[in-house]
Amino acid sequence: MKKIILPLLILISMPLVWSCAGLGKGYMLTEGDAAAAIRQMLGLGARQSVSGSFSKEAIMTTLFPEPVRKALNTVQQLGLTPEVDRFTNTLGTAAEKTATASMPVFMNAIDNLKFTDAIRLIKAGGTSGTDYLRSAAGDSLRRAIRPIMLAAIDEYKLNDEWNKITKPVSSLTGNRLNLDLPTIMAGMVSETMFRKMEEKEREVRIQASARSTVLLQKVFSRNWN
Repeated sequence: MKKIILPLLILISMPLVWSCAGLGKGYMLTEGDAAAAIRQMLGLGARQSVSGSFSKEAIMTTLFPEPVRKALNTVQQLGLTPEVDRFTNTLGTAAEKTATASMPVFMNAIDNLKFTDAIRLIKAGGTSGTDYLRSAAGDSLRRAIRPIMLAAIDEYKLNDEWNKITKPVSSLTGNRLNLDLPTIMAGMVSETMFRKMEEKEREVRIQASARSTVLLQKVFSRNWN
């Protein structure tokens, strides 16, 4: 019986030994693995929930830069505060819907991301993977998101409310206010998605529990410097 059990134990333990070896000192980081790991990591971030990311305060800061924000007192004096509240709440819903609908756009950009030195990005730490995507595809992503945001704005009939709110503000600021609502909000949606990717990248680099695939475990479980 012992002669039978011993070979069986060896056979059963071999996959475990092989798996551990793949994560151990014998593994050498390659450009291919580094690039694939960055794509996986960014994809996890892009798929994170954006619920609650588009608060009234965040939207107001995005729509009305600091030099313009003082003019909002006039809007309040005109009795438009309820309109502003309703507008920002609805716009937040439209932005969240746009972010969810834009996920395939981000996943496609991540899948098609071209690397010249993926190992350097692994070694760089921080949010270097997200920064690389933002630099390589940020502008094109914002342009791709704009029509999705525009459709959401039209669906919720927000243009008339936007014009009503911005008319007195624009007159007080010498028409320095950017009135292109779809473009402004596409930028906000894009930046929100990038922040989600940054959060996930920090988690993957620091927390072993965030490395949900074998590849992420192999690439991010060691210091390659």
